[in-house]
Amino acid sequence: MSNVVAADTALTYRLDTIHSVAAILLNSLADFSVCVFHGEMGSGKTTLIKAIGQQLGVEETMASPTFSIVNEYQTSKGKTIYHFDFYRLKKESEAYDMGVHEYFDSGSLCLVEWPDKIPSLLPPSYFEVNLTSIDAVTRALRYGRH
Repeated sequence: MSNVVAADTALTYRLDTIHSVAAILLNSLADFSVCVFHGEMGSGKTTLIKAIGQQLGVEETMASPTFSIVNEYQTSKGKTIYHFDFYRLKKESEAYDMGVHEYFDSGSLCLVEWPDKIPSLLPPSYFEVNLTSIDAVTRALRYGRH
């Protein structure tokens, strides 16, 4: 987990309120095109990203790109969202070789799971979300600008 988070905000939520949390995050990250998600396996990163996609009007089913590394979606307003999952990367150079900078520089919203796998490839400024599972239906969330 990163130690540098400015304007840090924390909240606790139940999974049945995840769409409200997604709306809050979207409002907070409006000035950023890259948003990274930290959390243990099963903490709810993909579930929260799916809720963000739904808030943006993505109609297709969003799935974790664990094997494909990146999935591309269109919002109801015709904007592109990229969802990355770097869990399976063995080396940071794999993300570089796939052109991750081109995605990050595209201006499209990039939602990144397992950013710890690509620390030197992240842009200088991004939005950061840290998730912790409290129990089966409750999550703690800390977020802010990095």
